[in-house]
Amino acid sequence: MKACFVSLGCDKNLVDTEHMMAILSSDGFMFVSEPEKADVVIINSCCFISDALEESINTIIEIGSLKEEGHLKALILAGCLGQRFTEEVLAELPEVDGILGTNSYDDLLQIIHSALEGKKEVVKKDFSSLPSNAKGRYLTNVVPYTYLKIAEGCDKHCTYCIIPSIRGDYRSVPLEELVFEAKNLAVQGVKELNLVAQEVTLYGVDLYGKKSLTLLLDKLSEIEGIEWIRLLYCYPEEITEELVAYMASNKKICHYIDMPIQHCSDEILGRMGRKTSKADIEEKISLLRSKMPDIALRTTLICGFPGETEEHHKELLQFVKDASFDRLGCFSYSREEGTPAAKFENQIDDKIKDKWRDEVMELQQQIIFETNESLVGQRLECFVEGKVEDGVYAARTYRDAPEVDGYIFIETNRELMSGDIVCCNVTGFKEYDLIGEL
Repeated sequence: MKACFVSLGCDKNLVDTEHMMAILSSDGFMFVSEPEKADVVIINSCCFISDALEESINTIIEIGSLKEEGHLKALILAGCLGQRFTEEVLAELPEVDGILGTNSYDDLLQIIHSALEGKKEVVKKDFSSLPSNAKGRYLTNVVPYTYLKIAEGCDKHCTYCIIPSIRGDYRSVPLEELVFEAKNLAVQGVKELNLVAQEVTLYGVDLYGKKSLTLLLDKLSEIEGIEWIRLLYCYPEEITEELVAYMASNKKICHYIDMPIQHCSDEILGRMGRKTSKADIEEKISLLRSKMPDIALRTTLICGFPGETEEHHKELLQFVKDASFDRLGCFSYSREEGTPAAKFENQIDDKIKDKWRDEVMELQQQIIFETNESLVGQRLECFVEGKVEDGVYAARTYRDAPEVDGYIFIETNRELMSGDIVCCNVTGFKEYDLIGEL
């Protein structure tokens, strides 16, 4: 039987998709990339914000129409949309033949067989445990990097966020399971691990009674074949001096950290339910840069949160200018049903939210151009992704996370392979990307 997976949303969803693919592979399923050729399509959905919700619904309708042609036998909805809006999906999206909650993907075979027998089933387990990953992962990426999801859920309960309600409280994956998975990934040729969770710096607190990320990093960095390890999604209040010192001392840990702050105003941070302050954020930026002067800092911001004023926005612009983040993403606030912030007074008009977002991104564009100009003449280690044209390869420096940051285009007559790690001299730049030579 042929199956097609459509993975929407974040990299954490992609990891879940690859675990589901391993389950089907072990049962003899073959995979196709085009839904038109599949007997079963599994959509691993996202509904974190309204745009993601709309994309998931449109994907269901589009793929569901293939049933009219007689080939598609079952459409399974996995992930956040089915978990969050179960009744609505059952009532309004008849294309869906089965729903698999966010914590239930190890029951995929059961729900497929039920759908093929004409029984529409919903499997939604509680959040007291984690799905079994005994079948491993079926890697979908042709370039030798991937993501390692080290925990599920979140305890932060920010007022704008639905994650705790659809993913549960924070649950760390046992260390031995992560090391086993990482070793298998290395055997398959993976050289770069990007650690992901809703919050990676809290790893281990639920299992071992204390933050254990450095212990995990120690074990992962011992694995032969793993050359780069990158940390994504580190909340500023959880970044410790111990972690920063460890990052500075371990050569396999990229001097890169994704530290989502969402805003800088203490008033807005308080309304967001964030557990940090402007002073704390500034202190962590200073700590990271003092211990690792070459560190690349990425962050994300929200513009137009309920109650935000023009003065708050000006404060944010000044903060972005002063902090000079190497990478930054900015989003207009999305009013999500079921969150405390959705009921707040003083909701901001969409046009103002988008205007503020655009102003932040225009400022950040200028900062990035200045940063890239300062990198010209430097020598950087680069991870080759593939050939663009004869004599030109696309690569990433340690300063660039896959799929979200920029590239360095290497000009060379030497034959390079995906996954090669080479040293380059930066010779120029074009907007967000660098140009270099071996």
